Amino acid sequence: MNSDEFSALSGGVSVRLQGATAYLGLAAAVVAWIVIGVCIITNPWFVFTRNAFSDLGGPQSTDPWLYNYGLIAVALLVFVYATHLARVGVNRVEVVSASFVMVAAIFLALIGIYHEGTYPHVFVSTWFFVQFDIAILTSGIGLLVRGLKRSAYGVLCLVLIATLVAALIPWPSAATLEVWGIGAIDVWAILVFPHYTGKPRNTVKANQNGV
Repeated sequence: MNSDEFSALSGGVSVRLQGATAYLGLAAAVVAWIVIGVCIITNPWFVFTRNAFSDLGGPQSTDPWLYNYGLIAVALLVFVYATHLARVGVNRVEVVSASFVMVAAIFLALIGIYHEGTYPHVFVSTWFFVQFDIAILTSGIGLLVRGLKRSAYGVLCLVLIATLVAALIPWPSAATLEVWGIGAIDVWAILVFPHYTGKPRNTVKANQNGV
């Protein structure tokens, strides 16, 4: 195999890997719910309307490592997905949104590291959702700057409704509130998915400039 053939092969593999990363946001959502579901099944004491999901990774859990390592695995998927968003984002606001997703992924991993019963747990859990709220808000603004008004308004309405409902409803447990928050993140991932499956950002800009 000569150098040209090797370069062509490497380029093809790179393109396929870049295409695969576009699906990691949806994959992370599926894996997260699988982890939560399995942990609930293996911990029959868990009551949805009384407990928090983090209890599944606490000292009283049957297999706390399953929940905690599961969150770290999901965080890794989210972080790699965020690098994809940054790579294919058309404007700076979209790249900023991707950066907030990266930070949220770090906080998600920290939830698995500083599990229930440790001092920083409440802080890292709260800031995971705060960072993702900011990421979704800036994502909507980025789509609006890009001219994708329908999707932008959908994302902006999502973050507005999700935040207001989370703040105003007296939730019976942390788990019920967490389901609402996670669900909002999942809906966002679905809404933006069609807009981030194309070419990397530099290529898009080149095409827009007629290059």
